[in-house]
Amino acid sequence: MEWIEGGITAAQGFEAASTAAHIKYEGRRDMAMIYSTVPFAVAGTFTSNVVKAAPVIWDRDIVRNQKQAQAVVVNTGIANACTGEEGLDICRRTAWAAGKALGIEEKSVLIGSTGVIGMQIPVDRITEGVKVLAASKAHTPEAGTDASKAIMTTDTVNKEIACTVTLSGKTVTIGAMSKGSGMIHPNMCTMLAYIATDCAISQEMLQKAASDVVKDTFNMISVDGDTSTNDTMLLMANGLAENEMITEDCEDHRIFEDALYNICRYLARRMAGDGEGATKLIEAIVMHADTKKNARTLSRSIIHSNLTKAAVFGKDANWGRVLCAMGYSGADFDPSSVDVYFAKGLTGFNTPAGASRYDLPLAICRNGKAADYSEEAATEILGSDHVVIIADMHSGEESAVAWGCDLTYDYVSINADYRS
Repeated sequence: MEWIEGGITAAQGFEAASTAAHIKYEGRRDMAMIYSTVPFAVAGTFTSNVVKAAPVIWDRDIVRNQKQAQAVVVNTGIANACTGEEGLDICRRTAWAAGKALGIEEKSVLIGSTGVIGMQIPVDRITEGVKVLAASKAHTPEAGTDASKAIMTTDTVNKEIACTVTLSGKTVTIGAMSKGSGMIHPNMCTMLAYIATDCAISQEMLQKAASDVVKDTFNMISVDGDTSTNDTMLLMANGLAENEMITEDCEDHRIFEDALYNICRYLARRMAGDGEGATKLIEAIVMHADTKKNARTLSRSIIHSNLTKAAVFGKDANWGRVLCAMGYSGADFDPSSVDVYFAKGLTGFNTPAGASRYDLPLAICRNGKAADYSEEAATEILGSDHVVIIADMHSGEESAVAWGCDLTYDYVSINADYRS
């Protein structure tokens, strides 16, 4: 696998566009389009929240029943959630307008929305925006970057990435963009993410790859414990790389899924580090657990703990909060066997790296009790912008990694007046 420059337009045949439709924001782009010159197979994962936004219902129907599409239209500012039948009608009218402008079927258009819940989208603005998007789409890195910026809400940075792999002698490209900063909690998915590839792969195997990869990437992040109504991850494959079609488990599928994992891992870590008001990325590594399930549960509980997040923000080496969070996670373990370490991360939230990398760990808890450590050294570690918390369970060979961020005053400030 090789990292390359670019994002959602990196793969063959994929184009993007963005515009300012003035749906809620002024002075910035707030709509984006992704388009493929040929239809693509589409897989997806969606929020587990019982309250599902209209675009989630619309997209889920296409993914489950039609299994292919050719375009995506995304708006920011208003989530089109808790909007009843009118919200679904806005999806239909948006798709109809996009279909007409692009010369494709209405049901070939996927919809994404993010922003304030409960407000109705001004349909005239979004349909006018669609016309502009259709006329300005381009297969350029700049068009992809602008699209990634247009879907931001409280994000402070845009999130995009791309890579290539070789499958059956052909170069296959995967490009992606995502948004997510608040209302982030592991429950698939906690954001909007769009991944485009020119890989030739069946919809069934594409869905398998999406579902497999989600478990250890997007499902392992948390900013504030709130699972959004709009969470959507769409994986699109148009086959233009002309590799041998992947229709079953094989070496090519393993290579493709591994590349997809690295794409999603990067986006997940980047979202966690860009949490609302955050000053640092927190990475929780649980090692030597008895089962994979317990490893995931424990690492997620650590990064979800508000007390742990606040302690990291304050550079307070209060390791008891880490052990406490593990204790109420629901996983069964022996506290007297647990060691906890702090370390400075070397990867950062914006580095497309593989395995976690960190400086020499500082033992702060051994066998469930305080270790003999330097408070000054611990404070220095917690003052870095990438803090790694390592829990060694000493009970097996399984491991898991989760990502979150510190809890700051700014988080409250951002969410106290988000709607207004």
